[in-house]
Amino acid sequence: MLTQELRDALIDATDLNQLKWDLNRLQPVDVGEYIAQLPEKQRAIAFRLLNKNQAIDVFEYLPTEVQEELINSLHDVQVAQLVEAMSPDERAELFDELPAGVIKRLLKELSPEQRQATATILGYPEGTAGRVMTTEYVRLREGLTVGEALSKIRRQDEDKETIYYAYVTDDNRTLVRVVSLRQLLFTFPDVYIRDIASDRVIKVRTETPQEEVAQIMKRYDLIAIPVVDREDRLVGIVTIDDVIDILEEEATQDIQKLAAVSGDEGALSPPLLTIRNRLPWLLGIMALYIGAASAIAPFQSVISAVPVLAVIMPIFSNTGGTVGIQALTVTIRGLGVGEVTPKDTVKILRKEIFAGLGTAIALATTMILLSLIWARPQERWVALIAGTVMATNTIVAVTLGTLLPMALKRLKLDPALVSGPLVTTMLDTIGFLTFLSLISVALNVFKLPT
Repeated sequence: MLTQELRDALIDATDLNQLKWDLNRLQPVDVGEYIAQLPEKQRAIAFRLLNKNQAIDVFEYLPTEVQEELINSLHDVQVAQLVEAMSPDERAELFDELPAGVIKRLLKELSPEQRQATATILGYPEGTAGRVMTTEYVRLREGLTVGEALSKIRRQDEDKETIYYAYVTDDNRTLVRVVSLRQLLFTFPDVYIRDIASDRVIKVRTETPQEEVAQIMKRYDLIAIPVVDREDRLVGIVTIDDVIDILEEEATQDIQKLAAVSGDEGALSPPLLTIRNRLPWLLGIMALYIGAASAIAPFQSVISAVPVLAVIMPIFSNTGGTVGIQALTVTIRGLGVGEVTPKDTVKILRKEIFAGLGTAIALATTMILLSLIWARPQERWVALIAGTVMATNTIVAVTLGTLLPMALKRLKLDPALVSGPLVTTMLDTIGFLTFLSLISVALNVFKLPT
């Protein structure tokens, strides 16, 4: 791991020969992290200090934008070697970010085999198994013996992304069985593959969403899963390192959407990128709050007649919104990891309402006590209405936090589209309207003192 002490030592290094020696003895992932943190002008210099094999390994660990910078600064021969050595799925991810002219030039430099593999992956929609798979896998024919299979793996499959699973196909490349390297190593050489391979193959299709692929691999503790086309022909595999990237990507997107942040923004992103990602959401949320404020506007005379309302109302806003976001977060997380599905809506809603009732009683009691403390003697009747509305708003909050993401999931939309600020604004509007309407009715009908 690249510690802070080592990072500082590398950054402060002035002897290029010493820096070259240090970089070439580190793990590729650590070198990639170091180069990515350098100023743009120094990245190409540091990368050129790497020997050929280290450079090839490090290149795959660099962020896409750094890879693009290096492609523009290195000689064509160096670039061709780096891109050719990349795994097809990593190469496809890089090509997604490059200008069309650069992609066309790089494709010409690839070998026919790698060009075909890259084109195959790029042909599938983003976010699917076909787009994240690699075409580097071990394939065996049914008629081989264990000895022949091991010999084939030694001769032809040294550079495959993983050899821990071998996939058995018929003459039409239809996937029929799977066998592990453990089974091959601990079986006599003259035993046929078909006699030890399992026909209970867990697989996904090219159009399967990538998050579903990750859930299946997690459920069955797989380090790789085969990808087949509509005719059940084996076209690739998704490996565990891809799944880790998928889970990180999905978690990041869900967190950003929940907080109303768009785009691929990191903690150290440039200020302009931060503004571009956040400002549209903030303007949209402001527009929503205009709606909430418009709900309060007709009740200005009521608020002026009962000043304690100005003290109580922010508590409605913060508490109701927090309750809604709690339910929303738990529901989105359950849907995201496959713990629940829209079929479980009634079960989850029942649980949330029962929990909400207990929460509502506690919050309502607290609101009543606070209202009694803050209100003038002639305004203490407000406490009863405040407690009632707080309890009601709590039940509404857990209901919305559960039903909204479930509804989006049923419509095959991303549940994380229901952002926290959106739920908070809806609850503010409902809570303020209910509370101020009841106060207004109390003032006009029952002629209560103010």
